[in-house]
Amino acid sequence: MPIAPSRSELIDHLVRTRIAGNVATPRENNLEHYRRLALGDRHYWFGLEFGERWTDEQDVLAVMAERCGVSDDVEHRAGQDTIDPELTVAALERAAAFLRKAAEGRQRVLFATGHPGGLLDVHRMTADALRAAGCEVLSVPGGLRADDGAVHQVAGVAVYERGATLWHTHSPAPMAAILDGLAACGRPLPDLVVADHGWAGCAAQRGIDAVGYADCNDPALFLAEAEGTLQVAVPLDDHVLDPRFYEPMTAYLLEAAGLA
Repeated sequence: MPIAPSRSELIDHLVRTRIAGNVATPRENNLEHYRRLALGDRHYWFGLEFGERWTDEQDVLAVMAERCGVSDDVEHRAGQDTIDPELTVAALERAAAFLRKAAEGRQRVLFATGHPGGLLDVHRMTADALRAAGCEVLSVPGGLRADDGAVHQVAGVAVYERGATLWHTHSPAPMAAILDGLAACGRPLPDLVVADHGWAGCAAQRGIDAVGYADCNDPALFLAEAEGTLQVAVPLDDHVLDPRFYEPMTAYLLEAAGLA
């Protein structure tokens, strides 16, 4: 783990590595996902229930401009889009408050990722820090299945596996399997979930405090934060060129939480 950067140093790093700033996710992909969410495609709802509240894709775009930093220009239909690094850092600081609370209360915390190629180490390092602070990092019940695959843990982080490979998944089903499995075993549910994609959405929908990382083409978590269902949505490109690029960001997060 590197020494935590200053706020300005982290912003420079986020832009330089394209975790934020001019990100790789193209504008047309963002708008397509906003449209599909507004049309009611559950794949883009990440386990959340929006009812009829977000049926206008322009309303979705407005929230994404406010909370993620994409362009609010409705005429900008293709090409470069952005994540505001100031919003990324502000969200990390809000997330840090929940980690600090978890550490002070020795809470039960569950970590999970649908983006193991990018964010697994972010979650692992955070889990290690909370465990060292006295939190219980929950282990998932054995033998869980979802979406024709297995749900298990790597380094304390729940992941989805098929064919001996960790899969990228937006599905809420793996998190549902964990929460249902804990209940079936008579074990308490987590006090806090730190995750991404449908793992975070499912937990938040079930009323568990959840912090989620989300890309600019993943509007569901930002809408959930706007509605108060999800506690924090951290905007970032969730799969950059080198996963080690996330290490200064994680160091900043843990420093802000008093866990460095």
